[in-house]
Amino acid sequence: MDDLSFLFRLEQFGIKFGLDSIETLLSRLGHPERTFRSIHIAGTNGKGSVTAMIDTALGRAGYRSARYTSPHLVDLSERFVVAGQPVDAAAIRRAAGDVRAAIESLRTEGALQALPTFFEATTAMAFELFRRARVEVAAIEVGLGGRLDSTNVIHPVVSAITSIDFDHQQYLGSTLAAIAAEKAGIIKPGVPVVVGDVGPEAWAVIERVAAQRGAELISARRGVEIAALPPDSSSDNVFRLRSPARDYGTVKLALRGMHQAANALVAIRLLETLDTHGIAVPPPAMIFGLEHVSWPGRLERRILPGGRELILDAAHNPAGAAALSSYLTASRGTPPVLVFAAMRDKDVGGMLRTLLPAVSRLIVTRAANSRSADPDALAAEARSIAPGLSVDIVASPLAALEAAWTMSNRVVVAGSIFLLGDIMKEIGA
Repeated sequence: MDDLSFLFRLEQFGIKFGLDSIETLLSRLGHPERTFRSIHIAGTNGKGSVTAMIDTALGRAGYRSARYTSPHLVDLSERFVVAGQPVDAAAIRRAAGDVRAAIESLRTEGALQALPTFFEATTAMAFELFRRARVEVAAIEVGLGGRLDSTNVIHPVVSAITSIDFDHQQYLGSTLAAIAAEKAGIIKPGVPVVVGDVGPEAWAVIERVAAQRGAELISARRGVEIAALPPDSSSDNVFRLRSPARDYGTVKLALRGMHQAANALVAIRLLETLDTHGIAVPPPAMIFGLEHVSWPGRLERRILPGGRELILDAAHNPAGAAALSSYLTASRGTPPVLVFAAMRDKDVGGMLRTLLPAVSRLIVTRAANSRSADPDALAAEARSIAPGLSVDIVASPLAALEAAWTMSNRVVVAGSIFLLGDIMKEIGA
């Protein structure tokens, strides 16, 4: 079995919380996570967007920067970005081989009681790849939760919690306070934490944890003046921005959706905090990070031959669905056809109740991932929520997209990151 096949076989172990395995593995590798400075970013939604913005700004400021995100849409290399580019396949194979060798030797010695999960292995790979690439500073996105997430072995310069909402309740808890407590687990003693729009219940929990650990708590919103301006030909998201630190003037976000304004505030306050903690980022570089970031599958809009409009969005929980619905409702044009799939453990009803009023028709399908929900069950849920809406079941994602084009020249694909990956593999990432 080759090394990448070994790596992907670890997916069978699913999600496992705890830091023992990753700490043991990183120790055997010589602690690559200690060779670069880092920023740690958690949150229900928005953490990937903020990670990408931070990395883009740091690169513009002249640092050899990197980012680690998950999951990937099409190719594993998307998780490991150095100097603005995914790490090349040969480097990934070498790192996978070395991580495999470390795992197997630790298992033989009895130092690892069980094989690590796929995410534990890829996290170790990311840190090793960044060491080999001589990365100076890396933006690290939490995988799930925070407290017991494999990325929580780093000691960052600054941390952030972008948002708190309902998702992964079976792992994180069924209340916003419980979810906030898990995500606040990334807060380190004496390390400042920037917090986005989380609501009073979650804020109280985060505030308490920050106080206990002597961490400066920075509200991304407090003291900030932000005013939306009319969109122009270069951006749907234009606004004036003034933070307590400086006046940035007019900012034109590269990413669509008004929710990205909240993510931009977190990114700006993170960058300002870095600037006062030994990682200088000039204001033009900060704005460059907001205006030139690339983050595929997040309200990604493609105009295809014949004037067809395709919107690809990674919304996979009710809060993400609400952001997508708000964008669709506010945008011009006829309501689109929605191609939808979801994982079995997701709040499908919560997503559909938000999305269905914004679309003209629904096509449900099944993503290639083994956790994908049964399309018949999705269709039944949709019909109970919107009895008057036309709902079709199509077996495969590509066939579902092709069917949607026969119904409308405006199509949105959402509900699962894995569904987006299936579509993007077929039509080109």
